[in-house]
Amino acid sequence: MYFPFSAKYNRDEEPMASDPGKILIAVGSTRKPKLGAVRDALDSIGPLLAPDQQVEVVGVEVESGVGHTPISRNELMQGARQRAEAVSKLARQFGEPWNFFVGLEGGLDVIRENGQRRVFLESWAYVSDGSNGFFGRSGSIQVAEAIAEQVVDRGVELSVAIDHFAGEVGIRDAQGAWGVLSGNLVTRQDSFRIAVITAFAPFYNARMYRRRAAAAR
Repeated sequence: MYFPFSAKYNRDEEPMASDPGKILIAVGSTRKPKLGAVRDALDSIGPLLAPDQQVEVVGVEVESGVGHTPISRNELMQGARQRAEAVSKLARQFGEPWNFFVGLEGGLDVIRENGQRRVFLESWAYVSDGSNGFFGRSGSIQVAEAIAEQVVDRGVELSVAIDHFAGEVGIRDAQGAWGVLSGNLVTRQDSFRIAVITAFAPFYNARMYRRRAAAAR
């Protein structure tokens, strides 16, 4: 049976006990939408990733190593990877038996299209088992120019800009900018869920990835 649940990591406590009947997934954040996205993703992929095992999601607060609001795809990918690598480093340092390390990073990607600047909101994930790692991404939604001007041109943090834009407080930990821009049809948690599912694909669908690699040779 598959039973996902989550906890926040406290490095002052004793290391978690290793359990062959349990898969431990450490996420480089303690924010509710990010942990919720990983749990939601595991509702779909858990039986493929770890059949007949319990899955525990652990939130670990780490730094991304990038700006407060990434404004390029490269920076988004770097932030996601560095979160996962920071969690992996903690596992080695404190002897934690975590099986997978997940980094999630949201922000903007700025492109030029037909002579016009277009700014997109994206959510990225990076998943590693300590040896191999893979990226996954949500879809994109174009950001209102009023928000783009604040964040890209003036350096305002996206969470601050979206609160001001929507006239609310704490949107980052609720529906997120995704929810504001999509009329709550797609929330921040929804977007990260897709990113996590796609980043885990080479692990839960490993046979297909091995087959394609062999065919390429």
